Amino acid sequence: MNSELTEEEMRRALFGTAQPDEQVPAPLVQEPVPETVLTKPAAAPVAKKKVAKAFTPRLRVTLRVGNEFEGKMHEVIHEADTLSSLLAEQEAVKAARKKYKYVEVVSVKSM
Repeated sequence: MNSELTEEEMRRALFGTAQPDEQVPAPLVQEPVPETVLTKPAAAPVAKKKVAKAFTPRLRVTLRVGNEFEGKMHEVIHEADTLSSLLAEQEAVKAARKKYKYVEVVSVKSM
């Protein structure tokens, strides 16, 4: 196959000859188009609509806490935003340890 084909010969080979070669129109000269820059109008900031909160899974962890060994214990309830009871328990114990020395988990229930 000849690799020295002109562009016109390649077009004829691919698409066929729709028009005879004599009726090839001369290329039209295009007038320069003035450039237009589109800018957005400066509108006042629109308050975004708040999306309705989806259901958040919550667990209620009940703890018995105190600062004295075998002393008086208080019951504390911690709510965790997770489905994992292990994570909820760890989060509740961590929060309770900031204030109390002795922490005992009583229950983990779904809300």
